[in-house]
Amino acid sequence: MSADSVTPQVNSSATPEERKRRSIRSFVLRTGRMTPGQQKAYDQYWPLKGLTLGDGVINFSAVFGREADTVLEIGFGMGASLVEMAKAAPDKNFIGIEVHAPGVGKLLHGMGEQQVENIRVYCDDAVEVLNQCIEDNSLDRIQIYFPDPWHKKKHNKRRLIQPAFVQTLRNKLKPKGILHLATDWEHYAEQMMEVMTAADGFSNQADEYCFSPRPEYRPITKFEKRGERLGHGVWDLLFAKTH
Repeated sequence: MSADSVTPQVNSSATPEERKRRSIRSFVLRTGRMTPGQQKAYDQYWPLKGLTLGDGVINFSAVFGREADTVLEIGFGMGASLVEMAKAAPDKNFIGIEVHAPGVGKLLHGMGEQQVENIRVYCDDAVEVLNQCIEDNSLDRIQIYFPDPWHKKKHNKRRLIQPAFVQTLRNKLKPKGILHLATDWEHYAEQMMEVMTAADGFSNQADEYCFSPRPEYRPITKFEKRGERLGHGVWDLLFAKTH
């Protein structure tokens, strides 16, 4: 997955107000080109399934053509698990956010190949999408799976799951909506638990300070299977919005 980090992006020529507005990003941009297959899928399906910041605040029923529970995934990587999840839950709407174009191309290719119609996708910064396009109290679930762990201690501050960002997510969830986090880095799992336990307006769906078993709706990815073979653990956190 590539829900990477909250990283300062500072332009020395910008005004203080501009620097403040630009100070948070939900990713670190990585280079990479789409394969011909990914580019073909992007060209074919983006006009039908793609969303942009310029669309402004989106109306889920208009975008999906129906009323249904809506799930948002931040940082879906190459998109295989999101396609699998959406195919298994055709009664739900899914919105994916991924800043890396090859991942978006791969997701669109998978959607076309498996005839999955209930996903819409942004290729942009999740912070901007949340601020500009997602109404408060509108999402039934937000999921962030295997974000960049920034495992060096000096880089821990770049991790995505931080108190302020968690409150942004809470604002977008409906009452009783679920924030689902997963990581295979134990230290990050512990930090996530600390942040979520201290966060206002959330309740752990397991016992206090306890991790949750993996819900059936979250597929086991190739990435996760490889980690299991190497002896890595995986930790899931499910917290419900209380107010």
